[in-house]
Amino acid sequence: MQAVPGALPRFLLVYAVLYAGYGLTTPFLPALLAERGLTPTEVGLVLAAGTGIRLVAGPLAGRIADRLAAGRGVLAACAALSGASALLYLAGHGLAGLLLAGLAHAAATAPLAPLADALALPASRASRFAYGTVRGAGSAAFIAGTLAAGQVTALIGLAALPVAGAAAFAGLSCATLRLPAAATAAGVPVTAGAGLLLRSPSFLRLVAVAALVIGSHAVHDAFAVIRWRAAGLSPATASLLWAEAVAAEVLVFLVVGPPLLARLGPAGALALAACAGALRWSVAALTVAVPALVGIQALHGLTFALLHLAAMQILGRTVPPALAATAQTLYGTLGLGLATTLATLAAGPLYGGLGAGAFWVMAGACAAAVPLVRGLATEDLQPKDLPAGNWSMVNLAVEDSADRSAGEREAPR
Repeated sequence: MQAVPGALPRFLLVYAVLYAGYGLTTPFLPALLAERGLTPTEVGLVLAAGTGIRLVAGPLAGRIADRLAAGRGVLAACAALSGASALLYLAGHGLAGLLLAGLAHAAATAPLAPLADALALPASRASRFAYGTVRGAGSAAFIAGTLAAGQVTALIGLAALPVAGAAAFAGLSCATLRLPAAATAAGVPVTAGAGLLLRSPSFLRLVAVAALVIGSHAVHDAFAVIRWRAAGLSPATASLLWAEAVAAEVLVFLVVGPPLLARLGPAGALALAACAGALRWSVAALTVAVPALVGIQALHGLTFALLHLAAMQILGRTVPPALAATAQTLYGTLGLGLATTLATLAAGPLYGGLGAGAFWVMAGACAAAVPLVRGLATEDLQPKDLPAGNWSMVNLAVEDSADRSAGEREAPR
């Protein structure tokens, strides 16, 4: 990809409207479903169904983007569908209608962040800007969107949030079309990319590291505030502790993470993130003293943001451009989405049976990730059963196919 003047502002806008859209729609969705007449069981069903369809929709959209060499187009289309499907939540009451709306919206939004990353990573190298800058802007926009959602709800009501979210996703669709195109696949069978990656031991190890460390947040996300309030902490204190974690995430994305990643390398950064997780959850298991909580909440910048930066660098360096969108959506679906879902399902029984001891299980998950990071920064993700040299040939075949397709389009008729 050639350097594009003004690429950074374009990506900043894309990430801002993308994560603002998430912030406007995601946190208050259960409350909106309840207001539209669903019982708690039905709310859970709609949310679970959405999670299930994300596991399919994300990788499928990524593979289509690679197959058609159309990362921008697929992202823009998914963003437009996200906006339209958000409005379906206002179409009526009842389980059937809202379940359909939830499925449509989950399927449309699932590929958005991975496809944006697949476009941003090569552009950051070509145009010499830090990927962490745009991703940090996204996290800040999510906070702003969530705060705005609270104000909008107080003034107008929950029904205004799907409209606000739809406007943000429509803005994303328009902003995406101004992005530089990434080198993606064309002419490769639609099942080839995912199969190649899932036969790669190194890719699966990277997914496992992310799954263990990101999944370890499940007990905290579900039960930390409950535990804090049971220990006598005020809602205001709990809110500040939660905000501190998000602020640490933004700080690492924007300021601390890039130089730390350059110094440690991606494998070292992954190991540091896993060790920080083991420390964070060990302390959480032992105490709810406010000074200790302030210290470990700051570690969220390492356990989430630094891990994400390191994983993105590994994928950007080692996955052929022909499979970039496929790799991003598989990583996001398996390493983040599925892992978080399974860990959240396990969090309830763990906390119910062990109480604060459930955090020891999460600390153990992070510790188990440390041995898996060795060599991830330097190993090729090529499957072992693929003959030597054929991994790079994926790109050559794609480029040749894309050139032929372009020639056919330009030939006089």
